[in-house]
Amino acid sequence: MNEILFFGLNESPKLIKNKPNKITKPIQFKFENENENENENEKQIKQISTGDFGTIFLFKNGKAIEYLNKKYSNQNALKIQIEENIQKVTVGIGNEAILTIEGNIQNDRIIEDIVSGYSSIYLLTSNQNAYGIGSNYYGQLGFDSQALPKTEKPILMMKNVSKIFTGNSSYFVFLLNSNQELFGCGLNDYGQLGLGESRKEIEIQKLTQNPKYSKRQNN
Repeated sequence: MNEILFFGLNESPKLIKNKPNKITKPIQFKFENENENENENEKQIKQISTGDFGTIFLFKNGKAIEYLNKKYSNQNALKIQIEENIQKVTVGIGNEAILTIEGNIQNDRIIEDIVSGYSSIYLLTSNQNAYGIGSNYYGQLGFDSQALPKTEKPILMMKNVSKIFTGNSSYFVFLLNSNQELFGCGLNDYGQLGLGESRKEIEIQKLTQNPKYSKRQNN
């Protein structure tokens, strides 16, 4: 089994039992009620994603375990075993998503990747189209927030996308296209998008290229 080192907030349900709520030094995490006869390969960790709802551990065998935070759980649902053929999990602030082997959206476009932001989720399909769903309060879906404050259906953000970058507590997103050109949109209150003049441009509500980090600029 992989050795998992855990530190930080240890809310209920406690990831590390009999330990304080705040852990300042890395300590080893062990799963509850481990089956000693279970094949070691079935406990090999593929991915860990954590956010507001809780923490999901995805194993290489396509199964997952989720530990829910107290405010999203009850005494009978602190730990959830997810028995699916899972490719990837993503937990954000106010959302979470699970991508299965059969995952797809409209018109048979297969989802290759999923990424959670703050109250928004981004999808990357096999034909290199990037979609956004959820909150667009700061323009993090690449549209005017007043005209489109949120969407409950995936909306096309950009074509020819090779990679999506964001954080589960981020109101902004970066999209890298097939030409290695970097685009960003969303909250820019500390200049975190590298666009504009720091706090003077708080919101970037359209996908905007950052030439500083594009392949053409470096060449």
